[in-house]
Amino acid sequence: MDKTRVKKLLSENIVVIVLILLCIGFGIASDTFFSVRNVSNILSQMCTNALLASGLTYVIILGGIDISVGSVVAVAGIIASYAGLQFPNMGIPFAMVLLIVCGIAVGLVCGFINGVLIAYFDVIPMICTLSTMTALRGVAYVITGGQPVYGLPTSFAFLGASRIIPTAGMPNGAVPVVVIFTIIVVAIMHILLSQTVFGRHVFAVGSNKNVAHLSGINVRKITFYCHVLSSVMAGLCGVVIASKLQNGQPGSGEGYEMFAIASTVLGGTSLAGGSGSVARAMFGCAVIAVIKTGMDLLQIYSYWQNVVIGCIIILAVVLDMAQKRGRN
Repeated sequence: MDKTRVKKLLSENIVVIVLILLCIGFGIASDTFFSVRNVSNILSQMCTNALLASGLTYVIILGGIDISVGSVVAVAGIIASYAGLQFPNMGIPFAMVLLIVCGIAVGLVCGFINGVLIAYFDVIPMICTLSTMTALRGVAYVITGGQPVYGLPTSFAFLGASRIIPTAGMPNGAVPVVVIFTIIVVAIMHILLSQTVFGRHVFAVGSNKNVAHLSGINVRKITFYCHVLSSVMAGLCGVVIASKLQNGQPGSGEGYEMFAIASTVLGGTSLAGGSGSVARAMFGCAVIAVIKTGMDLLQIYSYWQNVVIGCIIILAVVLDMAQKRGRN
């Protein structure tokens, strides 16, 4: 194997290498890092970020950005919580359906607003989603009066807080239900992007909008749908968090967009557009989750996590630009 192929292999799998090194490092530093309980916690922490990153991947492949997802998370969680209060005796199946329907509905509305403004009114994605981020966060505080929505039935918590498959160390279950839910949703998003005509059109638009338009692709429609998908994933993330906490909070999801963007870029999705993968974004999510959990285990001050994540975003962008120059 020549040096060129080795360099290419390393550059394409750098996030996997980083993940392995982080796991080894934290495993040496903490005896409990590889315990069943901690691995279960890492997977559970990954879920919210994975849902957001799977939707953001579509938008970033287009060469856009969506920083409103954190506010969509809050609104979806609040709407789902208010809906849950109307059915105090609901069972688990009904609660699951209610949460998913609320998450998708809120996501569709918010995505429709972003999609129409960006695709059909040519508003710059950063400006548009910054505006909707601020407006939706305000809506979250207005409809709750700044107070959490609580008093929900126990069935409401099944999706976000319950576990299955008990083990000797975890008799209540080692596998979080939300992990199974997230795997199913992320798999659908991956297949949609990598195995369908719609997915090929997303890559075409992200690579060159003018060429895509001349090829007969409806660029505006693809842009609209991608922003809707991003918001729907944020809506599902919001109801998962509300279920986990068993309440809806107006401050929920604040800053989550940065973790999701970092995960997506770490997974190899180019901020310049045209390339990316939902599956590889999950490795980025794993890196973020391992860093956060590892730093918690080592009792490192929590604010340092933001410093580390910020540095990771800068490094990922620099590497992305360097690889792009190398290809050119």
